Amino acid sequence: MRSIILQKKRLVNKGVLMKKFIPVVLAVMISLIITVITSGANQSQNPEQVRIQAELDGAVFKQEVLRVYSQPQMVTKIYEANRLIGVMSDSQIVDSVLSKTYQDIYATDFPNSKIGLGEDIYTTVELSYFEYSNVDDLIVDYLKEKDLFSVEVFKIEFSNGAVIYVKDLVEFEKAKELYLLNFIAKSTYDDIKNNRSIPELTTYGSRDTGINVLESTSITKGLASRSKILKNQNEIIYFLSYGYGTEIKTYTVVPFDTVDGVGYKTGLSAQQLITINNQKLKSADQLLEPGLELNVTYFNSPISVVVTRERLTKEVVYPPRTKYVADPSIREGISKVVTREVDGSKNVKYKETFVNGVLIKGEIISESIIKQPVQEVVAYGTKVIPGIGSGKFRWPVNNPSISCGWFCYSGHRAIDIQNRYDRYGTIYAADRGIITKRAYTGVGGYYVIIDHNNGYKTYYGHMATPGYFPEGVAVEKGEAIGRIGMTGRTTGPHVHFQVWQGGTLINPCRVLGC
Repeated sequence: MRSIILQKKRLVNKGVLMKKFIPVVLAVMISLIITVITSGANQSQNPEQVRIQAELDGAVFKQEVLRVYSQPQMVTKIYEANRLIGVMSDSQIVDSVLSKTYQDIYATDFPNSKIGLGEDIYTTVELSYFEYSNVDDLIVDYLKEKDLFSVEVFKIEFSNGAVIYVKDLVEFEKAKELYLLNFIAKSTYDDIKNNRSIPELTTYGSRDTGINVLESTSITKGLASRSKILKNQNEIIYFLSYGYGTEIKTYTVVPFDTVDGVGYKTGLSAQQLITINNQKLKSADQLLEPGLELNVTYFNSPISVVVTRERLTKEVVYPPRTKYVADPSIREGISKVVTREVDGSKNVKYKETFVNGVLIKGEIISESIIKQPVQEVVAYGTKVIPGIGSGKFRWPVNNPSISCGWFCYSGHRAIDIQNRYDRYGTIYAADRGIITKRAYTGVGGYYVIIDHNNGYKTYYGHMATPGYFPEGVAVEKGEAIGRIGMTGRTTGPHVHFQVWQGGTLINPCRVLGC
């Protein structure tokens, strides 16, 4: 009996031990099975699963997987510039946020307009086996803080690729017209717009004959964020003038400044200054008040405004070079003028083309001589060309245009002359004489001085290269002595032209008849 009881006791103890170890063994076995299954699953993950996992890892908001569905469910994902923001628990929340945002922010300025997410924001709907932790509130706050919304307005695309969004097409057309008036008189613009004939030129001057914008436009509806919408005329005009990101430069007028002088200092023409400061400047002769702040940033427009202009001007017709006639009755080295030189004149009509206020080209339409020039005839005792000037000067360049006049800024005792149609054209001797100086300085660049041996001397600065002739050579009036350049201290190609009379600098216009 005792033996039976002991045996039962052992069996009971053994059973208790088995009950203790079975759960442990089962846990170990399950763990091994899960490890094997997980390892197998990881090894068999397809590229799409890898992509999804990488996308979740790189999301703006990290989300936990709360459970796995036995069947796939539809989920909504929201992205910013191809980066996942998060997976939304409530797919309707975007519509709700858009509706509330429109009423709170956009309804007043943009009545009866559509609202959407920003241009880089989009959503996708796809099947997923996972339920993610809810970050809807974080996503909504993120959209609001970064203002990732857009409203439907007019989208204007230019043929050169520029794009703007405007609230009101009428405002756009008005602003565009105001911008065009920077380049053409309103009366002429109205004539062209209404197909009215433009009065012909009856005296010297110019008339605008046409204006157009090279770029075509297409207008559609498009979504844009508030920051990209041009909401009024001033914003549209600014864009048409400078596009995006142009740094505005200003200049403060100092005593004795002139419009020409400010233009010279800042690399602009007087007309360009007037155009971009049309509220402050009305003409090149306007007296400037010290302290006046001027915009000296030239147009950097995304569009090209082309203006065609006719210009009627009176130009000098220079006689042929002096005719030298050998006279055996005059001893060698002595000469006398038989016939005095007389300049002629002609009326020339040009067609000029400006793009955004800058002269691009000019071509002659017609010309007629109104006064024939008279060739000078000089009798001389030898074949040597006399080095004595006639005392009558010609312009040192053809198609002359003064870019900076006598004292256009303090200390400027010269005139700066450009060739209107050939920026790096030929420089001519203003009268007969002897080359007495051909040199270079840091300010004047390459320069030449001609002594006309009659009390006059002339100076030609900023040449592109050293003068064509060495010192001591006699040159004729109108003979090429160099080429227009930018050597020395200068902001653009021109001839720095000076005239001495009896050793004193005088205004060159006194002898050129500016």
